[in-house]
Amino acid sequence: MSQGEPGIELDTSLGYMLKAAASALHSALEAVLRPLGMTITHYACLELLAQRPGLSNSELARGAFVTRQSMNVLLQALERQGLVARPAQAPVGRALPTKLTARGRRQLKMASAAVRRVEQDMLANLDASEQDQMRRLLTACIASLTEPARIGDVTPPDRPPASGHVAQAATAW
Repeated sequence: MSQGEPGIELDTSLGYMLKAAASALHSALEAVLRPLGMTITHYACLELLAQRPGLSNSELARGAFVTRQSMNVLLQALERQGLVARPAQAPVGRALPTKLTARGRRQLKMASAAVRRVEQDMLANLDASEQDQMRRLLTACIASLTEPARIGDVTPPDRPPASGHVAQAATAW
């Protein structure tokens, strides 16, 4: 960044703080899931299947924030472990609907309890109203960044476009 260009104050940047919170949550979840022989993606896949049985590989990948290829590798491993079941052939089209097995439900029950404790720890200093407000605010942030016409796509008339360095720093989160 050249002199005179404004930087991002990391101590007050909401994007940076959100990334720090996500990183802390990720580390805490990894710590409680690892002893159960699970990863966060493994847990997310089982939780998605418990809530929406029969999801396809593509739907699971979107829900767990991974590629279809990564999800396919995970599903094969979960199937070998006896945690999920998929038909040999797709009943309709090409998608193989996946379901939890009894063993998968037992493993999910233990993992969900551990994940719930992490979330309770994360929210321990927030009352119910603050937790509701946080949900609303995060939902609004997600919507702002996933709608087709994002606010960030338009440069306000009173400000020049962000320099490449500042824009790169902001997208690194």
